[in-house]
Amino acid sequence: MYKKLMTCLESVRKKIDFKPEVALILGSGLGDFADGIQIEQTIDYTDIEGFPVSTVKGHKGRFVFGYVEKTPVVIMQGRVHYYEGYAMSDVVLPTRLMGMLGAKKILLTNAAGGANPSYKPGDFMMITDHITTGVPSPLIGPNMDELGTRFPDMSEVYSRRLQDVIRKCAKECDIKLQEGVYVQFTGPNYETPAEVRLAQRWGGDAVGMSTACEAMAARHMGMEICGISCITNMAAGISQKELNHKEVQETADRVAKSFKELVTKVVVNM
Repeated sequence: MYKKLMTCLESVRKKIDFKPEVALILGSGLGDFADGIQIEQTIDYTDIEGFPVSTVKGHKGRFVFGYVEKTPVVIMQGRVHYYEGYAMSDVVLPTRLMGMLGAKKILLTNAAGGANPSYKPGDFMMITDHITTGVPSPLIGPNMDELGTRFPDMSEVYSRRLQDVIRKCAKECDIKLQEGVYVQFTGPNYETPAEVRLAQRWGGDAVGMSTACEAMAARHMGMEICGISCITNMAAGISQKELNHKEVQETADRVAKSFKELVTKVVVNM
């Protein structure tokens, strides 16, 4: 796997000489965020040797290199999901690659279902912790000693310093900010009401199909991590409506302007 990662790294470095400080993974509703920055170069995933390609409709599938104001960033415009059939090591390969390109900090974003009854669609939730019991760890298998230790500490996956930054930025943007625990399941099906109740009993506030595995891989590498979920729908059993991707996309689109404003401010202040 490390050899595959190095092949991807060499492929990217042949195409661009750019060192990002911050990595950003865009979830639903933020897909066009990268189009508004000062773009230096883009690289399609299909042009990177050995790189997994996103198959989700609406995900552009490319890296964008450029500047958010004066901050050099690499942006993943479309992520790879476990439910697409990739091995978990492939799902987190892009995260590891961005770290190897020089990014020391990473902001993870996603669309999520609200498991906390006090949430409502359109809310933003800062991730304070996560639960990955429902998915395989990306660290299973031979350890890549070049990246990190065999048994990495996970007591502070989401940087307390960056959590303070997000709180401050949300206040300055006059955006209400929820705070909670994100639970990753495999997908692609939405969770059952019983699974949502289980997530609640575990202490989860939001459920989704990405992000936590990426955070684990980033933590293994020593990156500083923060995350924000857009609550696009209430999870099964809380909402009496049938869940569908159209509702998720509509909510994400509705709050996209505020989400972009918050993400921009956070990136600049990281």
